[in-house]
Amino acid sequence: MDKIAVLIPCYNEAPTIGKVVTSVKEALPEACVYVYDNNSTDDTIEIARKAGAIIGHEYKQGKGNVIRRMFREIDAECYLMIDGDDTYPLDCARSMVDLVLEHNADMVVGDRLSSTYFTENKRPFHNFGNSLMRFGINSLFHSEIKDIMTGYRAFSYAFVKTFPVFSKGFEIETEMTIHAVNYSMQVENVVVEYRDRPEGSVSKLNTYSDGMRVICKMIQLYKNYRPMAFFGLMAVVLGIVAAVLMVPVLTEYMNTGLVPRFPTLIVSGFIALAGIQSLFSGMILNIMAAKDKKDFEYRLTRVEGDRRDKKEKA
Repeated sequence: MDKIAVLIPCYNEAPTIGKVVTSVKEALPEACVYVYDNNSTDDTIEIARKAGAIIGHEYKQGKGNVIRRMFREIDAECYLMIDGDDTYPLDCARSMVDLVLEHNADMVVGDRLSSTYFTENKRPFHNFGNSLMRFGINSLFHSEIKDIMTGYRAFSYAFVKTFPVFSKGFEIETEMTIHAVNYSMQVENVVVEYRDRPEGSVSKLNTYSDGMRVICKMIQLYKNYRPMAFFGLMAVVLGIVAAVLMVPVLTEYMNTGLVPRFPTLIVSGFIALAGIQSLFSGMILNIMAAKDKKDFEYRLTRVEGDRRDKKEKA
C-alpha cells in the first residue's frame, strides 16, 4: 500500500503532462504518481513515462471510467487527484494531503472559486455553471462545499473504497461531492489558485452537453439520497394543481348543486391520487435510504479494518 498516491487521469495532455508529473514529484517526493491514459492519440503516455509516472490504461472513454479504474486498482492511505492540464499549482498539495493523513479528512476540496478562477477562466458559461452547481448542491443538501466541479481533491482510503462510481464523464466530481455530504463524511476546503490552460492545451469539457449531464446527475442523486424531500415536493405541487382545478367545480356545485365539468373533476381526482402516491413513495424510499446509511457505516468499518491490515503487511 502506498503512503500517498497521486492520480492523474489523462486524455491528450501531451503539452502539459510532463510538467505536471515533474511538479508533483517536487512537491510530494515520497508519492507514487499514476497517470492513467484514456485512449490518447498524442504522446501523453511517452512523456508521462519519461517524467517518472506509473502508467495505467482505461479504454472506456470518459473521466468517470478512468477514476473508477484508478480507485479499483490503487491502494493508498491518501489519494491526491489532479488534472493533467497544468491548471492547478502544487503548492497546496502538502496541506491537502496532511488534512487526510493527520486530521482524518475523508475528502479535501481544492477550492478554485474563492481565489483566481473567475479572473483566469476565459469561458463565462463555465463560471456561471460552477456558481450554479455550488448554489444548487449546497441548498439541496445543506452543505458548505466551496467548489463542486474542481478536479483537485484529496481522499482517504475509506472514501475511495466505499465510493460507487456510476458516472462515465465529467459529472464524476458532482457524484463525489454528494456522496461525501450524504454519508456525513468529513469534508475540508482548501483555497487553491487556478490558472487557465496554457496555449496548445484544449479543454475536453463541453459547456452545454456536459453541463446538462451534471445538472441531471445532481437531480438524480437528490432523488436517490433525499427521496422524501424530492417526492414530497412533487406531492405538494400535484396537490396544488389538483386543488386549483377543483375550486371552480366545487364553487359551481355549491351555487347550483350541479357538476357540469365532469372531465375537470376526473382529471383533478387523478392528479390528487398521483400526489398521494408520490407522498407514500417518498416515505417508503426514505426508509430504504435510512437503511442504506446504516449499512454504509458497517461497510465503512470493514474497509477501515482492511486498511489497517494492508498497512501492517506493507
